Amino acid sequence: MQIDRRRFLALSGAFLATPALAADRADLCRRALHGWYRLVLELVRHTATYSPPVAARAFAYVGIIAHESHVGLVPGPLTLAGQVQGLAPLPAPAPGLDPAAVLDAALGRAMGDFFGNTGPSGQGAMQAMARKLAAEIDRDLTPEVAAASRAHGLAIAQHVWDWSLSDGGAVVENLGFPFDYTFGEDPKDWVPTSDIRIQQAPLLPNWGKNRTFALPAPDLCTLPSHPEFSTEPGSAFHAAAMEVYEVSKALTEEQKTIARFWTDDPMLSPTPPGHWVSIVLQIAERDRMPAERAAAALAVLGVAIADGFIGCWAEKYRWNLVRPVTYIKRYIDPNWETLLITPPFPEYPSGHSTQSGAAEVALTAFFGDNFAFEDATHADDGLAVRRFSSFREAAEEAAISRLYGGIHYRFGNEQGLVQGRCIGAFAAQLKTFA
Repeated sequence: MQIDRRRFLALSGAFLATPALAADRADLCRRALHGWYRLVLELVRHTATYSPPVAARAFAYVGIIAHESHVGLVPGPLTLAGQVQGLAPLPAPAPGLDPAAVLDAALGRAMGDFFGNTGPSGQGAMQAMARKLAAEIDRDLTPEVAAASRAHGLAIAQHVWDWSLSDGGAVVENLGFPFDYTFGEDPKDWVPTSDIRIQQAPLLPNWGKNRTFALPAPDLCTLPSHPEFSTEPGSAFHAAAMEVYEVSKALTEEQKTIARFWTDDPMLSPTPPGHWVSIVLQIAERDRMPAERAAAALAVLGVAIADGFIGCWAEKYRWNLVRPVTYIKRYIDPNWETLLITPPFPEYPSGHSTQSGAAEVALTAFFGDNFAFEDATHADDGLAVRRFSSFREAAEEAAISRLYGGIHYRFGNEQGLVQGRCIGAFAAQLKTFA
């Protein structure tokens, strides 16, 4: 895919175009947080290894780094050490450090750590962002304070990076597709749905074994069995497949819009977890949230969606269920085509639904029930802004979008929401503020 250099270069300067008041350090913190996070969304879009589970993992670690950068420097934030699995106490800040410089240094280092394999345009954007933000943030600091603050930020990022290396997801070989894979032989078992050579094996079959964050174990939020596989007309499974087929034949323009709005394909978008990160950033910008509050929300969201993908992938490969496109072409209509491209891994449950249910519960706990917002994530791609009255409404729309796209059976979407809400409840229990 051709990387849009202009988009990267514009982004690296977009948050620095208006001179900030030197005395407004809180505003500099917000600008650093939003600037780096907007760049993260572009790096995810343009880095080939960042499939949705891998992207969610990065969002969790970057969110924790952003949150921990405020601990001990501004009133309120509480460390996540001891709350998420395996995170030991972080370095304590010395007196007199500057929060903006700490945050900027920590996030700048995190970009290099978690996106070191991005291409030349991404590398250039990271370097440009680092130079411009550092010049603005450090301008009114003494050299001693700037150096000490940045050293603390680097120490936080290094601590989290070292912790991340032992979670099972640090190395992604062959874009996440195993070199060897043993397929199931039952008619219900998943088979490849793409002609692309690398996708003849399923994506990240061992991801469900990774260390979780707030979820005590990947198999804690397991699901009941899907309807028993059957090709008999009138059976529950055949009826579920017929629903996908019949819905696809009668899609309204609104249903097509919903399917495309939430598809969030890798390399064409910031991925499904990045879509939820984008929502939080839009809320933070709309409400001018202090950086420490926005960072806490991003950390809790990151944990929820990362755990969501680990739990979902554990279930996907436990059930190893055939996709609608395979079933329908075999038993209903060999000429049928989906609206959206079917991703290369088993069906049950829906990953979109699971991570959306997790995001819904975590964000509702953070922002409150019936929290209305607008979502312009895909405005630059020509998709209109959508409005939601709550995170639950958005999650349910994201889930049903996969039925409209021909990607999932209804039961895969509904049970994905159930699993995600179970997983998200653990992230919602994290104490980020005193």
